[in-house]
Amino acid sequence: MSSNPIDFTTGRPEARPLDVGWHHGSPSAKHNTDPDLQVYAYDEHTVILRQNMAVNYEAPFLYLLFGNERAVLIDTGATAEAEYLPLRRTVDELIDGWLARNPREDYRLLVVHTHAHGDHVAGDGQFADRPATELVPAGKDSAWPWFGFDADPEAVARIDLGGRVLECLATPGHHAASVTYYDPWSGFLLTGDTVYPGRLYIEDWAAFGHSIDRMIDLSERRPVTHVLGCHIEMSVRPGLDYPIRYTYQPYEAPLELTVAHLYEIRGALGATAAHGGEPRRITLPRFILWPSD
Repeated sequence: MSSNPIDFTTGRPEARPLDVGWHHGSPSAKHNTDPDLQVYAYDEHTVILRQNMAVNYEAPFLYLLFGNERAVLIDTGATAEAEYLPLRRTVDELIDGWLARNPREDYRLLVVHTHAHGDHVAGDGQFADRPATELVPAGKDSAWPWFGFDADPEAVARIDLGGRVLECLATPGHHAASVTYYDPWSGFLLTGDTVYPGRLYIEDWAAFGHSIDRMIDLSERRPVTHVLGCHIEMSVRPGLDYPIRYTYQPYEAPLELTVAHLYEIRGALGATAAHGGEPRRITLPRFILWPSD
């Protein structure tokens, strides 16, 4: 039995706040009682998950998007063991719930990544034997051929979930295999570790600048409601970040950013180029541009 197809193409995505208080750790990680994964349904077809900070201080955000024919999970978190990161179980429960409301036959799951750092791929093994699942390895040698970026790194790749078609950009700079995803249904621009409220570690300054330009170009052609990365490291106090490995961040900055923040980053990069172009640490209200050693 299948329900009628959902129309993911009608109308312009609405820019509305994320109505959620993110779990931000606790003074004693040992006594933390938050769930291993926080689940927030932005709408009935769009889910954001956050890993518990007490399990791993990175506390990455993951994204689960539903289409008519398959769902996509973007990133798999910072912990391999299902005992501490029950990602497969959680995703299966979310898919089962969605299918109960939207019956489909032969519904599939695609697993992709924003890049190949360990805190974004650790849970891959939980999906290795999952039926009706395609897992795309995150490394550049695997991911970029799958997207077609090996032949044309300037291409806009597309992932069709069944009427919900994501646009994908190769956006190296933080990592050689970084990919950014645009979802026209929610208006989300999912930027991984390239842009988020925190320390933007840049391994290739020129590539990073070009990637920011590509994000801005897409944002000028598509309605972007929120720019969403995979971490929060900044506090609500402008320019003040939480130190690495902190597991208690009671005054976090919001996860969601805007296209204006992309322009702010580009302006900072342009100012650096105007003064010789030597990479240097730059502190902005919601970011710190941080050259990797």
